[in-house]
Amino acid sequence: MTLKFSRRKTLQLMSAGIASLVLPGFGTGRAEAAVTALKQSIAEAASKDADIAAFYRSRNFKPMFVSKGDGRRRSAILKAFGGASDHGLPLNRYDAADMKALFRDARTPADRGRVEVEAAKRFLAYADDLRSGVVNPRKIDTAIVVDVPRFDRVATLDAFAKSNANGFLKKLAPTKPEYVRLQKEKRRLEKLLGKGGWGGRVAAKSLKPGQSGDAVVQLRNRLIRMGYLRKSAAQSYDAGLQAAVQTFQISHGLAPDGVAGAGTIAEINKDVQDRLGQVLVAMERNRWTPKPLEKKHVWVNLPDFHVDIMEKGKSTFRSRVVIGKQTSDRVTPEFSDTMEFMVINPSWYVPRSIVTKEYLPLMKRNRNAQSQLQILGSNGRPINRAKIDFSKYNERNFPFSMKQPPSKRNALGLVKFMFPNKYNIYLHDTPSKNLFGREVRAYSHGCVRVHKPFEFAYALLSAQERDAEGYFQKILRTGSERRVDLQQPLPVHLAYFTAWVDAKGRPHYRRDVYGRDGRILAALSNAGVTLRSVRA
Repeated sequence: MTLKFSRRKTLQLMSAGIASLVLPGFGTGRAEAAVTALKQSIAEAASKDADIAAFYRSRNFKPMFVSKGDGRRRSAILKAFGGASDHGLPLNRYDAADMKALFRDARTPADRGRVEVEAAKRFLAYADDLRSGVVNPRKIDTAIVVDVPRFDRVATLDAFAKSNANGFLKKLAPTKPEYVRLQKEKRRLEKLLGKGGWGGRVAAKSLKPGQSGDAVVQLRNRLIRMGYLRKSAAQSYDAGLQAAVQTFQISHGLAPDGVAGAGTIAEINKDVQDRLGQVLVAMERNRWTPKPLEKKHVWVNLPDFHVDIMEKGKSTFRSRVVIGKQTSDRVTPEFSDTMEFMVINPSWYVPRSIVTKEYLPLMKRNRNAQSQLQILGSNGRPINRAKIDFSKYNERNFPFSMKQPPSKRNALGLVKFMFPNKYNIYLHDTPSKNLFGREVRAYSHGCVRVHKPFEFAYALLSAQERDAEGYFQKILRTGSERRVDLQQPLPVHLAYFTAWVDAKGRPHYRRDVYGRDGRILAALSNAGVTLRSVRA
């Protein structure tokens, strides 16, 4: 059977770059189809998508899904589409049942051609979602500036056509071991959801050791269901319950005092659905950066309020950190860069936004406000404050900059760690140590303050100095500003994970301090991702 196109349709196909379908005699008005009806149908359906059209044109419109010999490839994509929820992907984008019905009901060459192209479209959507994520992070939050990999659609189709279908599809998912562990946690939570979750919530604002009563029983039962405590009928807040609360606190980034205070109760009362949502977001985040991280790198997980030096998957250094305040102009962004050097005894060149928005109003009222800071002219030299009429200036026309010379009172402390970036974000010491004792540590202007900066410096310098501490301290004692380059620059990642599973299989959860996970989960939901329960 030959599918005949009208002269108008043939012109449309030619304008779409599918002129190879038309015989040379077209110019005389006696065009004849040069290929089978199936190929002509594929060409017509593909003409609406330039990439798909280019792929099929390169193979002379030969199908790869609907021919008799394509059974394994059909089965492979149907299996992959059907298992999309294992990755927390939107099933409705691929709809395995609908695709299977389309394959089954396509009887004419025209129908088979349209189904061929539909299968290609859904395959591309699946591949893109699994390799690069379902949503675009920069459209969700401008502070998420990760470089998401994007893949050429024509090359993807071509590689799939030349590969073992099942093998190709299995390799689409992130290769990080963290992703596989999150998948396992996802299945665990889905089974728990199918069994009714963790039971009743704890009806108390706070509980402490020695107490008893209904709320203590609720706390005990909930921790048993969560797996933090063995089954017990005890009615009091005993040593066993206290130890279970401590274990829960450790895995949720809370102060491990064994007391179920308001913050701990709030986290214990989170439902299975809440944790499942965090896992789905963490899986999506892993799809944005799917490759395993470097063997050695600096890892700052913002909601965890810690910095680690990671080597071959293990932390060799760890310190608490303070991150940006929870306001739109101070939050710490998510991005990756390379740490190149540190500055010992640094000067602090005050960001203009702080100079004009915070310090200028103070100096208008009292010219000696922030007296620890020097005011610099355009030539970089200090200017006597007595010669400046601050009342003449505002945010737009203030012509001076400000600097704090090296000292123990310097806002950057005694060392800063630099990975030059357009966001002007770096890690540094601080003279304000009191904030490191708090659970939620979001107070800075955006940079990351390190609780143990000297030890961090020693760890970084140990790769190039025999006596890293002695080397550092010798420079520090001079009191003079000194740049020290890292002979082996180190990748640094400022990340945001409120859920992860460690190498021992233990799940960890953190608060969504900036609300980013909530926005990502909403975007995933709008795209069709759902929380599912599984009957064990």
